Amino acid sequence: MNIKELSLGAVIVCIIVFIIIPLPTPLLDFLLMLNISIGLLILLNTLYSSEPLDMSLFPTILLITTLFRLVLNISTTRLILINGYAGEVVNTFGAFVAGGNMIVGVIIFIIIVIVNFMVITKGSERVAEVTARFTLDAMPGKQMAIDADLNAGIIEEKEARVRRKKIQDESNFYGAMDGASKFVKGDAIAGILITFINIAAGLALGVTGLATGTPLPLEEAARVYTIMTIGDGLVSQIPALLISTATGILVTKATSDSEISSTLGRQLLRQPIPLVIGGAVIAFMGVITPLPWYIFVPFGLLMVFIGYNAHRKVAIQGVEESLSPEEAEAETVRRPENVLGLLNVEPVLLLFGYGLVPMVDSSQGGDLLDRVVMIRRQIALELGAVVPQIRMRDDIKLPPNAYRILIKGVEVAGGDIMFDHYMAMNPGAVEDEIEGIPTTEPYLGLPALWISEQNRERAEALGYTVVDPPAIIATHLTEVIRGHLHELLSRQDVQMLIDNVKERQPILAEEISKLMTVGEVQKVLSNLLREGVSIRDMATILETLADFAPGVKDTDSLTEYARQALRRSITRSFLSETVNAVLTLDPDLEQRILNGVRQTEQGPYLALEPSLTQQIFDNLTAQMQKLAGLGNQPIILTSPAARLYFKRLAEQITPDLVVLSYNEVDPSAEIQSIGMVSVA
Repeated sequence: MNIKELSLGAVIVCIIVFIIIPLPTPLLDFLLMLNISIGLLILLNTLYSSEPLDMSLFPTILLITTLFRLVLNISTTRLILINGYAGEVVNTFGAFVAGGNMIVGVIIFIIIVIVNFMVITKGSERVAEVTARFTLDAMPGKQMAIDADLNAGIIEEKEARVRRKKIQDESNFYGAMDGASKFVKGDAIAGILITFINIAAGLALGVTGLATGTPLPLEEAARVYTIMTIGDGLVSQIPALLISTATGILVTKATSDSEISSTLGRQLLRQPIPLVIGGAVIAFMGVITPLPWYIFVPFGLLMVFIGYNAHRKVAIQGVEESLSPEEAEAETVRRPENVLGLLNVEPVLLLFGYGLVPMVDSSQGGDLLDRVVMIRRQIALELGAVVPQIRMRDDIKLPPNAYRILIKGVEVAGGDIMFDHYMAMNPGAVEDEIEGIPTTEPYLGLPALWISEQNRERAEALGYTVVDPPAIIATHLTEVIRGHLHELLSRQDVQMLIDNVKERQPILAEEISKLMTVGEVQKVLSNLLREGVSIRDMATILETLADFAPGVKDTDSLTEYARQALRRSITRSFLSETVNAVLTLDPDLEQRILNGVRQTEQGPYLALEPSLTQQIFDNLTAQMQKLAGLGNQPIILTSPAARLYFKRLAEQITPDLVVLSYNEVDPSAEIQSIGMVSVA
């Protein structure tokens, strides 16, 4: 335990002990002065704080100061009733502040109590209650907004944690303030009761002489005990008034980036018209009424002068704002270093013509932005990779209804959309025709029709697949990102994935960092994503790499080991049917492929005779057509040693061909070979 912890405990214990032990008047004078100082310090801190959470411990402070003030009340009451004297501070407040007149003192005390209890305390209590209720009600919405910003890539995970913690702290703070405001109310009531008890008991003890041993006349007893009691009440109620005011300021203060003093000045003095009109009215009242003109007229003219200056500032600011865009643009052109900003390339960029702007504009009912946010979430769940932020921008150079998808600044896909129509596609079993404009589905290139809203229900009833324009773009964008995800995976993304594993398995992440560089891990993950293998089970991938990396430096070989460790995931992705029809590779062809592998410093590569390569392509095409005729996805099973090389060979004519090794197939999967790729 440090000195601060011991001091805090000692202070709390001393406060409790003061209830029991009579305090000497010099010590009591010091504590009363300290009570006033603490109240003033709390008021100023709340006044100049930027936001309520700057005083996050205010409910605790409020409880301690309330207890301290009540203990001092008890101590002063003891001295007043026993000695008729409670120190110079109490005596000064009773004699000087009240003017030595007990009637005036009673009136001043009652006014302070009414202001504190009926106005400030009641208002602060109600505001704290309402603020706590609204803060708790708004908490789920704020959490969802943070999740949406995180999914959209607007903020990072670290900033999301900070925002979530701030929301939690705000809910805890306002909830505690709702309860702590009851302390202020109870303290005000206790102050009133203690004051009346002191007066009544003081009169009784003074007249009977039970306290001092000498009976006093009624008038003298009333003067002595009333003045002392009023002084005690004032010296207690003034700090209570300061604390109540601080409570009201804190619970009514909206979150701001600046202190309340500067914000208050800007909001009250920035509008010239109210200042000029108000100043003119005040000066006019000083001229035509018996009110003291030497006060009203100068002050009114001062308000008019402040309003005139505010008007000048507003006019100058308007001119500066109108000139600032042109000056900023000119300054940008003049600064050669800003050319570097033109070199930045967006990882994923969606361009669209001006006719498609309503699909993006939420104020016009467009939901494309929400769909793009869901794309990043969907790919993260399915493939385990973080898609970079998808930028969207209108391009006047494009036709009005066209869109283009750019990956790292290069156009890779696009299409044309009829904004006020729906796309209807025949799945193959629909015989009835429907009226529409012939077109082609942008991603798969299938024949389709653009139909109007009136024909939508009829098309769906006939069995057509009907899709709205935002869904077409979102689907196309999703598939393009899937196909290029291995290119979009950066070293920074890989490090973020490793750090995510580190939170749960720090030893594994530390071991990987010693065995492999981030770039080597990136190559393995890119190889997996290139063939559509999910990297969501990052822990299993890193464990496999940690097992084989000490003896294997080739990232392609490490990729094969990682694929075998992910066999259940691969089987579920590509072999999910009850019975899966596949093609196999002739063992003789596998051997000829392995014999054609050449090892170099840059890594192994496949070198086959052109005639043999052509025979493989011809036979592979024939077997794939046979498999496609049965309505099955083309999948080829090979030995683990030949899988990678055959995949690289086959992707020259069919990039989407799935090539699996026997070690990547889970034993529970049912496999049926319906053909074999071979050469004569």
